[in-house]
Formats: sequence, C-alpha cells, structure tokens
Amino acid sequence: MAAVSDHGLKRIVWKRIKDTIIADCKKSEVWKILILDPFTTKLLSSCCKMSDLMEERITIVEDLFKSREPVLEMKAIYFMTPTSKCVDAFIADFKSKPKYKSAYVYFTDYCPDDLFNKMKSSCAKHIRVCKEINISFLPQEAQVFTCDDPGAFRRIYSPHSQDKSKTLETLADQLVTLCATLNEYPGVRYKKDNNMQNAKTLAELVDNKLARHYELDDSGKKKEKTQAQLLIVERGFDPVSPILHELTYQAMAYDLIDIQNDTYRYKSKDGSEKHALLNEDDMLWVKLRHHHIAEVSEQIPKMVKEISASKKQPDGKITISNLAQMMKKMPSFRKQLTEKTIHLQLAEDCMKHFSNNVEKLCKAEQDLAVGADADGTKVKDPMRTLLPVLLNPFSKHDKIRAVLLYIFSLSGTTDENLNKFIQHVKIEDEREFILNWKELGVPIITTASFFSRKPNRKDRSQEETYNLSRWTPVIKDVMEDAVENKLDSRDWPHQSECPAAWNGSGAVSARQRNKPSTQDDRRTGSRLIIFVIGGITYSEMRCAYEVTQAVKSCEVIVGSSHILTPIGLLEDIKALSKGPMETFTVEERSNA
Repeated sequence: MAAVSDHGLKRIVWKRIKDTIIADCKKSEVWKILILDPFTTKLLSSCCKMSDLMEERITIVEDLFKSREPVLEMKAIYFMTPTSKCVDAFIADFKSKPKYKSAYVYFTDYCPDDLFNKMKSSCAKHIRVCKEINISFLPQEAQVFTCDDPGAFRRIYSPHSQDKSKTLETLADQLVTLCATLNEYPGVRYKKDNNMQNAKTLAELVDNKLARHYELDDSGKKKEKTQAQLLIVERGFDPVSPILHELTYQAMAYDLIDIQNDTYRYKSKDGSEKHALLNEDDMLWVKLRHHHIAEVSEQIPKMVKEISASKKQPDGKITISNLAQMMKKMPSFRKQLTEKTIHLQLAEDCMKHFSNNVEKLCKAEQDLAVGADADGTKVKDPMRTLLPVLLNPFSKHDKIRAVLLYIFSLSGTTDENLNKFIQHVKIEDEREFILNWKELGVPIITTASFFSRKPNRKDRSQEETYNLSRWTPVIKDVMEDAVENKLDSRDWPHQSECPAAWNGSGAVSARQRNKPSTQDDRRTGSRLIIFVIGGITYSEMRCAYEVTQAVKSCEVIVGSSHILTPIGLLEDIKALSKGPMETFTVEERSNA
C-alpha cells in the first residue's frame, strides 16, 4: 500500500476514511480485520500504507472474494462497493456459521434498499454498524481523480452500446461522492456541442443528484452552494492532445514505455529485473514529472554529481554503471541514489525512443496541431507536412497519429483522400482507427450537414516553449478562462447557477493577479473541478497543476473515467464498432 500523501485528494480521502471507518472502530480497543473488495483495495492503496492501518489497530487485510479462515474472537470491518456480488459474499461469511465475532459494514456509496434488506434479513444480529461513506472515486494524484472505469469509454461511445444511460448515471453518482468528499456544492456547467449530448446529460444528472444529496445538512438546513464550479466536457472537444507525442516526462514515459499499473520495469546493470512504482511517494517523480524531457535529462545527472561531490567522489560522466559503483561505496546514500538511478534509467529509455523516431515525428505533428511552424509561419499545405511521415518507415500507430492530426487540422477530409491515407498506412482492414472518431463527434469526412466549429485558441506566441512542444491542450484555455470568469455562457451553459465568486462580475485577469481585490479574496480557497467524459491525458493533468500554480487563489482538480495513453485510445476507438455488446452491470465496474 502507498504512503499517505501530504497534500491534495489522497490526504483528503484518507482523512475521510479515518474520520468515519477508523473513528468508529477506535471506540473499542481491540484489534480488527479489514476486508476489502478489488475497488476498495485500490482506494486504500492509493492513500495509505499498511503501517498506517496497523497504527489504527487493524492487524490483517483480507480479500472479500477469497477463501478465509474464521477468526471468531475478532471483529471484522467490511469496506466494499454496494453491489449484489459484495453483499452475497458478506452474507456467506455469517449466514450459516459466522466467521467473525461481529461486522462493521461500510459502503463506498448509496446501498440500494433491496441489497440492504437482504443483508438485514440474513444477518442483522451480527452487524454492529452499517454506513455509506460516499467515496466511489480513486484519488489518482494530488489534483487528479478517476472513476476507475476504462470500459465507460466503449459503453458511452459505441453505437452498439445499450448501457450509455446506466454508465452516465454511475459516473454522476461517482462525481457526487467526489463533491461530497471535498465538501463542495458546485455550480455545474457543460460544454455545448450540437453533435453530442453526453456532457449535457451528465451535467443534468450530477446537478439533480447533488441537489438531493445536499437537501439537508447535519444541522437540518439546506446546504448553500460553495465556492466551487464543476465543468463537464466530452473527449471530442480536443482530439489533438491525446494523439500528439508529448515531451514532458510523465506523458512521454507513459506513451513510449510499457508502464502497467504505474509500475516501471527495467533491467539493472547485472541483468536482473527491477521495478519501480511511479507515484507521489517518490518525491523526485513529483518534482520532475511535468518537466520537459530535455530538463529532466539535464537535472538528474546534476543531482547525482551533487551527491558524489558531497562524498568527494571523482567527477565524470554519470552512467548507470557509475551509479552502481557509487552505491557500493556509499551505503548511506543508497536510497537517494536508487531514486536517481530509476529516473536516470527511465529518462534514458525515453531519450532512446526520442532519438530513434519521435524527434523526426514531432516537428510535423506540432506544425499540423498548431497550424504554423516554429517561426510562426502559417502551414499553407498540411499535406506537404504529412507526406514525409507517410513515406518514412515509422510504425503503424505513429502514421495513424499523423494522419489524424492532418484530418483534425482541416476539420475533416474527403473520402478520396482518406482512402489514399488508409492504403499508405496499410490499414485497409483496420480503417476504424480513423473512421470511428466520428462516434466522438469529431468530423472525419467533410460533409455539409456535419457542423463543426474549431475553438478559438489563446495567443501563446509570447510564451517560452520548446520548438517540439508548442501545442497547449485546449483544456488549459478552458481552465484559465473559467478562473477569470471569461467562459462564454453560450458555449458553456449553466446547468445550475454558480456562487457569487463565479458569477462573471469583477473577473481577475492574469495580468492583475497579484493586485489585491475583493474578487480574489472571495475566491481564495475555491475549486474548479473539470470532468472529461471518455478519458483524460497526462498533458491535461499537467495543466491543472500549472494553472493552480499560476493563479494560487483557485485549486484546479481534473478527472475522468480513466487516464488515456495514445495507443490505448487508438485501440479503444478501433474497438467501438465491435458489437453487439454484453449488458453492463455495476458489479463489472466495481469488481472487474
């Protein structure tokens, strides 16, 4: 299990768990067993470690669905999702022969009456506590959450799905638990799209469920709106960011290296397999993850040199084998050096890919995405930019990414052009990689009936950027405009009115940010929450931290059903035309 994060969502979630589950259990000074399902295992792993649980007198953590030995003298805490699969497993523990002395039951979310009554009728005498604690999301990072549901993408966007409504309903419930955990009652807005209705539908659902949730607070009064705003957008609002090769450390690593479950596997100098967890316990990762790879490649060797200088080690080129030697000579610095070794290795892996292929692709990708070259000269003929990529021996996925950027730059292409691209890339049997973007409301074939308006982009020509990293995700424009009250209500209708600080009067511009103002005072400690239907990218996650850092008076939190990688998204897009789909149940989301 992970260590407790010192800040952000993870700390808030752990505090909530301590104030509910742990506080109840502390009333009796006996050691207890904690029983979790797959979702609550992930949830607890994201915000605490085993030693934190031991401190709270929890001695064993068990899997709800695995065979367990009875421990009749101990009380058991069940922390689980309110699904029939979980409830049946719980009942089985007590129905004929109880496994534990008694049960303290905590559901992540609202438990339907039929399941509650089933539990009550089967084993009420064994249940000491039964509560719903309203946490059915995962705190992924300090300012990032997910609903832990990659399958939502297909259920929402596949033309064969029969479960879109149920999926949006479940996402709405999860978003309400996020707001409840943050103790926020936000005003809700959504991105209007004439071709797609999912953002509007989800905004309505969330707003209605929030109103019901906050009908009465603990003192019996109706809760007022807090200084928060929730924006809901669909993945199709920015198809470029998930497809580009990103050169900031975290986004680049997850795109180019096979990192599963945040675990980076690599071979050490002696050939042995090693693995490292890339999460917020690794402070070097937190420090470097949003930096450009050029800076990361420069900074890590510098850090190592500082360590070696402090131990009077001879200077020289920093390599993995040098580090291994230093670690043998300096056991006290082993932890610091291990951290640096991991990131030196990961940065080297990223740079290898960059030198081999990515560097050549990046210029064309950036020119197509931005619509201009590094000197600011407008790209007049995007086909001339694309052709060298198609004629070079790049991978199938890389060529598809470039073709898509060409199509996005023109808001669609002709059937004739598309067929030529498909032959060039040799995907005659896999044209869904490109065609299925239409399911996200992204124009692929130019037609008179399909109305598409490209968003007006902010002028960032004065900002310092690397030539191969000129693109800024559209979501960053949205964040900055939202914080400055500049979102146009024709594009961003209000599902519910926002509190005074977000009402558009007396907006604070970026240039005036440091001047004291009543608006700024009113907004201090406020939150902007953005939810992207269909997955969020690492570059968009980075924007939340950048805008929070720049504005300081408002914290930006972003989330989605899951986090995207470019190849993963392409495969998901291709799979949209597979059908008919099996019916979705909430159990599959929680316990898959």
